[in-house]
Amino acid sequence: MPADSPTSSRPMVDPRGPRFGAAVTTVVLALALVLMGTAAGTVLVAWQTLVFGLGALVGLHAQPYGVLFRRVVRPRLAPPAEMEDAAPPRFAQAVGLLFMVVALIALLAGSTIVATVAVAFALAAAFLNAAFNFCLGCEMYLLVARLRHS
Repeated sequence: MPADSPTSSRPMVDPRGPRFGAAVTTVVLALALVLMGTAAGTVLVAWQTLVFGLGALVGLHAQPYGVLFRRVVRPRLAPPAEMEDAAPPRFAQAVGLLFMVVALIALLAGSTIVATVAVAFALAAAFLNAAFNFCLGCEMYLLVARLRHS
């Protein structure tokens, strides 16, 4: 993602963007759980897998909820107090992708229970971020970074 800060060599994001994305993800995954085992539930799981995939593999600038935030929500807000490194939220997208790939494969294999557990874990993480501004994947990223440098 292009840096929003001209002095930064690392991609930076408005921290409100990932939190907005987590709120949308919470709604999508809650609906997927309610509709689990139906075609609509599978479509929602596939959609969220694509969303996480774009965020993790292409970058946060390609994540659909981030695009919605930047084009519709952010112009209506005051500028952010500070920007944050995009690497931790991007890692969180990769963790979400892992859970959603497991859920999608499980659904396609007929294992609704495994899919339900995988979606529930992703939902819990998204809810923590949306409701409490606690990004579990970001914290995992920071922990791994600290362990690698110690």
